[in-house]
Amino acid sequence: GEMMDLKNTINTMVDQLQEFATEVSRVSLEVGTEGKLGGQAVVKDVSGTWKELTDNVNTMASNLTTQVRSIAEVTTAVACGDLSKKIDVEAQGEISELKLTVNSMVEQLRTFAAEVTRVAREVGTEGRLGGQAHVKDVDGTWKELTDNVNTMAENLTAQVRDIANVSKAVARGDLSKKISVEVKGEMLDLKHTINTMVDQLQQFATEVSRVSLEVGTEGKLGGQAVVKDVSGTWKELTDNVNTMASNLTTQVRSIAEVTTAVACGDLSKKIDVEAQGEISELKLTVNSMVEQLRTFAAEVTRVAREVGTEGRLGGQALVKGVDGTWKELTDNVNTMAENLTAQVRDIANVSKAVARGDLSKKISVEVKGEMMDLKHTINIMVDQLQEFATEVTRVSLEVGTEGKLGGQAVVKD
Repeated sequence: GEMMDLKNTINTMVDQLQEFATEVSRVSLEVGTEGKLGGQAVVKDVSGTWKELTDNVNTMASNLTTQVRSIAEVTTAVACGDLSKKIDVEAQGEISELKLTVNSMVEQLRTFAAEVTRVAREVGTEGRLGGQAHVKDVDGTWKELTDNVNTMAENLTAQVRDIANVSKAVARGDLSKKISVEVKGEMLDLKHTINTMVDQLQQFATEVSRVSLEVGTEGKLGGQAVVKDVSGTWKELTDNVNTMASNLTTQVRSIAEVTTAVACGDLSKKIDVEAQGEISELKLTVNSMVEQLRTFAAEVTRVAREVGTEGRLGGQALVKGVDGTWKELTDNVNTMAENLTAQVRDIANVSKAVARGDLSKKISVEVKGEMMDLKHTINIMVDQLQEFATEVTRVSLEVGTEGKLGGQAVVKD
């Protein structure tokens, strides 16, 4: 009867409640404990409050699934470096706060990444130093990261600018500057390398200047540039400077030795050192000069010996290829020899004529100085001999031929 209907109704209600409880427990367990999203409670043949309860549970599960999956999608994108996504699902309460927190985090990360990228691009790619990352309203690790990036950029700016200043100074020839900025690691190695380079350049410049000053200005030969611990191009440059100084010393000393010998009247030496360019031309010029002086001296000596010692007149000095003073000296010697030859031969001719009794000749050659005195003396002697002979002849003729006695030969002075 009716009790049977009541029994069936109650039993059906219990079955539905059992099914409802089972489904709600299953969905709750999947979502809340196992983390399996997307589940729905399936309760058949319910209506009214039970259907409403079932729908509410399913709506809660669906909303939670959508929200968590949206949060997961954004955080996964962040983990993969994609900062373009934000949580846009509808949410309320603590989920809404979580949504705002995650979106704020993404925005801060986006700003941080953009600023770090900008600073990195400016410093690392465009070479623009002095940039700083500006990320507002960050704290904790993000502020620490921002500060670290800015400290890195600031340090790198200071280091590179200090290196650039020293490098520019070196390029301008100013070797007084060194890198003084605080650095570590490879930058410290670079600092030491550049400062060592500056020291070596300073030492190289000092030594080259010293050798150049000694050789070029003070005339002190034999100096060598001493630059320690150099290799490569710097050693090659140092060796080249020292080779130049050594060669120049050898060449100049050889030239000085020969010219000193010439000044002392020793014409036996010649420059035999190896030389090139203008030094070679100077070597050839000095050796040619010595050869011409040697020929000149030999010819002058020969003419002097022939005229002064051997009494051989008429000799001439023959010096080929001379000009200027040497030609003038040669011409003067030859003129002297020629004049002396003419003078002595004229005197000899007159003397021979007197010896033959010919008193009609006199010395007529142009002379000066003591030769002029000798010319006058001989010509006066000839005049006196002429007068003596005339007077003696006259007296002899008067006495011996004409018989005129008492005559006297009158010879004045």
